Amino acid sequence: MLQSRALVIALILLLSTTLPEVQSKSIFEKDRRELLAIPEAIASYVYEAVNKVYPKVSQFLLDTVQSPTVVAARQRIAKEATKVSIMFDQLIEKIKNLWYTKILGY
Repeated sequence: MLQSRALVIALILLLSTTLPEVQSKSIFEKDRRELLAIPEAIASYVYEAVNKVYPKVSQFLLDTVQSPTVVAARQRIAKEATKVSIMFDQLIEKIKNLWYTKILGY
């Protein structure tokens, strides 16, 4: 048990020294609002691609996206994603607190 714990700590220390060298962004620094923009960007690309080939189909897609049912669903998803993001931030803070107090002993 003690050997596996020491191995895990050594692995964490090794990764913590090598990852900043490649200038990677840790999960603590990422902006989770970027994740909410991905579906919007995908929908925009699909609309533009369809609009170039089939303008009538793209108009149908636009009308569908602007329908009250779809708008309500998008608002609900955004609301729930915001709740999850807040809960995720709280979880990260708890993990940091545990890491600093229990593991590092600060």
